[in-house]
Amino acid sequence: MTNPLLDDWIGLYGGVPPFAEVRVTDLEPALEAAIVAQLATVDAIAKNPAAPTFDNTLAAMERAGRALDRVATLYYVWSSAMSSPDFQVVERTMAPKLATFRDQITQNKQLWQRIATIWKNSARSCNNEEQRRLAWLYYTTFVRAGADLDDGAKERVAAINERLAALYTSFSQNVLADEESTALVIEDEGDLLGLPSSVRAAAASAATAHGKAGTWIVLNTRSSVEPFLSYSARRDLREKVWRTFVERGDHEGARDNKPLITEILELRAERARLLGYETHAHWRLEDAMAKSPQRAMALMEAVWPAAVARACEEVADMQAIADQEGAETIRIAPWDYRYYAEKVRKQKYDLDEHDVKPYLQLDKLREGMFHVASQLFDLHFAPADDVPVYHPDVRVWRVTDGAGKHAGLWYFDPWARPGKRSGAWMNAYRNQERLDGDVATIVSNNANFVRGKPGEAVLVSWSDATTLFHEFGHALHGLCSSVTYPSLSGTAVARDYVEFPSQLLERWLETPEVLSKYALHYQTGEPLPKVLVDKLERASKFNQGFGTVEYLAAALVDMKAHFHLAGDAAVDPATFEHDTLKAIGMPPEIVMRHRLPHFNHVFADDGYSAGYYSYLWADTLSADAFEAFLEAKGPYDKDVAARLRQHVFSAGNTVDPAQAYRAFRNGDAGIGALMRRRGFPEPAKPR
Repeated sequence: MTNPLLDDWIGLYGGVPPFAEVRVTDLEPALEAAIVAQLATVDAIAKNPAAPTFDNTLAAMERAGRALDRVATLYYVWSSAMSSPDFQVVERTMAPKLATFRDQITQNKQLWQRIATIWKNSARSCNNEEQRRLAWLYYTTFVRAGADLDDGAKERVAAINERLAALYTSFSQNVLADEESTALVIEDEGDLLGLPSSVRAAAASAATAHGKAGTWIVLNTRSSVEPFLSYSARRDLREKVWRTFVERGDHEGARDNKPLITEILELRAERARLLGYETHAHWRLEDAMAKSPQRAMALMEAVWPAAVARACEEVADMQAIADQEGAETIRIAPWDYRYYAEKVRKQKYDLDEHDVKPYLQLDKLREGMFHVASQLFDLHFAPADDVPVYHPDVRVWRVTDGAGKHAGLWYFDPWARPGKRSGAWMNAYRNQERLDGDVATIVSNNANFVRGKPGEAVLVSWSDATTLFHEFGHALHGLCSSVTYPSLSGTAVARDYVEFPSQLLERWLETPEVLSKYALHYQTGEPLPKVLVDKLERASKFNQGFGTVEYLAAALVDMKAHFHLAGDAAVDPATFEHDTLKAIGMPPEIVMRHRLPHFNHVFADDGYSAGYYSYLWADTLSADAFEAFLEAKGPYDKDVAARLRQHVFSAGNTVDPAQAYRAFRNGDAGIGALMRRRGFPEPAKPR
């Protein structure tokens, strides 16, 4: 029988993913068939008797993976957004096989020789800079995967990668299981004390969705936990919710992630040594903007003292309010931080963030994002209801440029549900390319909002609105892509550069054009009042100590786990986390944003391992880049936007990111704009 998942995508817009045809039972055989087909194609490329050329080797490799890319797209959508128990069985089987497949390609000796020959003779074998960049990418990817190792070392690297893939799958599935199996069920309405109506409504909706109508449920996900911690007047329940959330993956039993972390760190360290690197961090950062763990650490250590000092000031303000209230004698604890931060915000800035929330309708904010895309990049969005989706929650928009040319599709999956991992993210279902004609990209944004009652507007927090714009920035990075080769397309850039466009786009949420037109009251339709806009502006640097410390602690622990540990001895994650935080002076009132046992960024794959610092590195660029607009005619300056599109959003990985940024900004980004943005004192300039 034929497998429908192996077919070319058909339909409008250059073909679309056949989500309506996906059956979980088809995924494993489709992946295995696509792997076999691609290995055969790669083998033919490697054994081509003709001398290696760009066209018969690298361009051929770019074409070779399309069938597997199509099937893998469906597989990874199910992994992140539709992870049912039957799919998890498939994932546990296929994750190690996919790792082995990747090693079979990078360890193909004949293919490696052809790639090395092309790169070493790139001045003659490549016709332009984009081809030379692709040749460099293949060469460095193969070297970093161990193509130059002896056979014994290659076998060991392959075995490590296979084992790591299995560990990563178990880690992420354990976190998902903890999120889905544990929640706070509230049966007495009196226990909702302090919660605003929108938070109560979301908890009631979650309860109904879980078959417990008439109660309220605080799900064990960030989008449910953080509003509860911000507003619940029940300190005992805040602590309970907080502990459940921060202890995901951190308990004895079958879902304990700590032993997995120990093994992952050992295997990563061993692999790095086999590949010729001092540590896993040195291996990971070699092709990043930072280039070395020392440079990444230098940035983090430059910001950390100012962030801690500001956090201590914030705690003092909170403690003063707690002492004034005098209902009970307390010392501010991590489950109190968000609650008392709201009180300080109200006292210092006369701003209750919940006063802003009625103006932040999810649908209107989406329209605001579309407006920004049209003004900055001349991209326009229209519903595409004729496209199949993988779940009724998902909607699709067609994207066109100013001349009406099709630029891509944008899928939006905003709602939390069982089987969907928490958080927010962007995917590319198909990369833009021009290798064999124009191919438009297909991208998606995904979130975990709690659906309201039918017909009711869904209101989000200012933080969630910022995240919406952030993820949309990733989508625009893909939609603006204008390159020839798919491996260089869109967001396929250095990890500490990929967050730059997305963090930059966050800044347009706060522009008057967006707030006046799209921050509309869900009942009256009135725009966000100027008095609230002014308060938001005055409070823009509020709580930056907490936000920076919460994030940066996780980034420092990640880096130290992969930079200072060479794998000579087994690591106890709990002890390491505790001792590292103590050594860097972590304020006891704050917990790191992602504790090690549920740190999916770092332990669900290699992606952000020794790379969580990337958000700070990229924000250094985004703060400096936004000042380019302010130095011109403002956030919508057409000339600056054109430079931004040309050198950043459209360029993909066709040029070195440092060169791309210099071409946009006419110079490098210093730390000053970042510190100004966060309200921290700027470091003294050397004399």
